[in-house]
Amino acid sequence: MKVLLIGSGGREHALAWKIAQSPKLTALYAAPGNPGIAEEATIVGLDTENHSAVLDFCRERAIDFVVVGPEAPLVAGLADVLRAANIPVFGPSAAAAQLEGSKGFTKDLCARYGIPTGAYKRFTAAEPAKAYIREQGAPIVIKADGLAAGKGVTVAMTLEEALAAIDDCFAGAFGSAGAEVVVEAYLDGEEASFFCLCDGETVLPLGSAQDHKRVGDGDTGPNTGGMGAYSPAPVMTQEMVERTMKEIIEPTVRGMAESGHPFTGVFFAGLMITEKGPELIEYNVRFGDPECQVLMMRLTSDLLPLLYAAATGALDGLKAEWRDEAALTVVIASRGYPGTYEKNTPIDSLPEASARTKVFHAGTAMQDGRLVATGGRVLNVTAMGRTVGEAKNAAYAALKGVSWENGFCRADIGWRAVERETT
Repeated sequence: MKVLLIGSGGREHALAWKIAQSPKLTALYAAPGNPGIAEEATIVGLDTENHSAVLDFCRERAIDFVVVGPEAPLVAGLADVLRAANIPVFGPSAAAAQLEGSKGFTKDLCARYGIPTGAYKRFTAAEPAKAYIREQGAPIVIKADGLAAGKGVTVAMTLEEALAAIDDCFAGAFGSAGAEVVVEAYLDGEEASFFCLCDGETVLPLGSAQDHKRVGDGDTGPNTGGMGAYSPAPVMTQEMVERTMKEIIEPTVRGMAESGHPFTGVFFAGLMITEKGPELIEYNVRFGDPECQVLMMRLTSDLLPLLYAAATGALDGLKAEWRDEAALTVVIASRGYPGTYEKNTPIDSLPEASARTKVFHAGTAMQDGRLVATGGRVLNVTAMGRTVGEAKNAAYAALKGVSWENGFCRADIGWRAVERETT
């Protein structure tokens, strides 16, 4: 099978690394890729926003299967263009990708199908939103409706913070993503990420992970795209998995099919495990980043046929096999992230990969023969262990092999799970 992978981040490096292990693979191409992905795939200089160019490449190279990593091309309809040309593609249609592309769309779906989630209201102007916030009080959550690269959500602990977040959205801080705002109730509990493959009808549960969104130790500071993750998430007990499937995933699959937008690809349910049980915070329509990195480390099944089955309506009867061990990844980011940061700073050395550790590239490039940091989140130092604590120790030990002056990371990734293990 000749495969084209779309994307350039840590998630796509993890997918490329896993797909490259498949005996069914004959050639793997990646666009636009990164230096880590280049170790697994042939990098092609495609403008992935130009859907016609992607389609032309697929025809020229007789590509059998396209795997779309990030959300933006899915929301923009790349999967629709490829499907119309009879090229199998992993990822939902633009209509189904609204589950991530519009927070309001998802909340309305939850309301229609009785899916547990926080109470909410949608607003297209600042003053009514502010009046609602004053009425509700803090803590409260403000979300830009559209795609904002993981930065459009404010968990406001004070009224002032909430009102400022409304001003930011309507002042254009998130571009067109903030033209509409969803204000929703603050959910108290423990967050978890839950992943399933879906072929439109059949759902194959994958695994759970827990992400660390805040930039600082102790879950302090502003939200980011994720500063680290581990899998599995201890809070996702078998009972919670079963409830999540029954109360959240299955009604969503049914609802999307009934609305004429059957979902194919990967469901990434961001959950809050509250006193009442699992509640949906948000849906993403692609593998998480950095959750994908820990999932791929634990997966023992061949990934490629699973993705292809999801894309072609053939998931029924398939299983995914996992290591019983834990995986943990630490994100090394550019100083200043998630605010402004210097680009093109040199990364002098990385630790050697082993059977138990792997560094996934997120925001890197080669410049004059030298590896440089080009993004906010730059490297994912990932390790396996019998427990989360052991995986954490291995990841931080490997991290010492990174020589990059402009990088920083959290020192406490996995703290909740490690606390559980030691009490």
